[in-house]
Amino acid sequence: MSRLLVAVGDSFTEGVGDPHLHYPNAVRGWADRLARQLGRHDPSWRYANLAIRSKFLDQVVTDQLDHAIALEPTHISFFAGGNDLLSLRTDLDGLLQRYEDALARLAGTGARVIVFTAFDIRTTRLLDPLVRRVQAYNVGVRELAGKHGATLVDHASIREFEHPALWAPDRIHMSRPGHKRMAALVADTIGVPHTLRLRDLVPHEPRDWREAARVEARFVRAEVVPLVRRRLRGTYEGDTIRPKWPEPIHPAEGMKRLAARRVSARVDV
Repeated sequence: MSRLLVAVGDSFTEGVGDPHLHYPNAVRGWADRLARQLGRHDPSWRYANLAIRSKFLDQVVTDQLDHAIALEPTHISFFAGGNDLLSLRTDLDGLLQRYEDALARLAGTGARVIVFTAFDIRTTRLLDPLVRRVQAYNVGVRELAGKHGATLVDHASIREFEHPALWAPDRIHMSRPGHKRMAALVADTIGVPHTLRLRDLVPHEPRDWREAARVEARFVRAEVVPLVRRRLRGTYEGDTIRPKWPEPIHPAEGMKRLAARRVSARVDV
């Protein structure tokens, strides 16, 4: 029987932090990496990825759920709400209620639904308010996964992800090694063999306080200030981005080849 994985969500699932020029939107990410493993394990696997960076939960629900359900997937990955958590005024109870409504719809399809906790990054005291919201969100996601029979990938419990090498410079998105580890984690969770080779992480040596202060200042200038400015303007990267794989593909055919074919088809049109 042909199986179909449809990935739904935001930048976490689109693959931001794992750049690759030969993939749609110039990013690869854990979901594409997982899809390649699925295709190697069984060429009949199909895959679609509807996720778009910077989308809030309600946008994911409005723009992606109907499309995902219409594809009649056997497996659905669902992660949304992370961008809502970045807002200080987020109503967490309301967010989790809307999350549950979406999860119930997906579970009602009969597909195997895969959900994730969000990693509570602890790299700077500036993110302490975010960490507390993330932890509360994770408690809710764990409870809702159990209630609706979803498969939980408990990202927050894998403390290996505290290693800086697994995170992009913005400290919000995973890096290439982080996405690779997530692909392996999801494959292991759903019981699909994979050939992903994960390098050992070199022990992280803490910086002295002067260097730590310089790094923190650079982080604030390069990442925090631009993020705040974008949110104040109400402009987001995802406003002009299309889904990477809106219609199912067979990853076994080679995803770079399929991406090049899609670009060629657009040029011909």
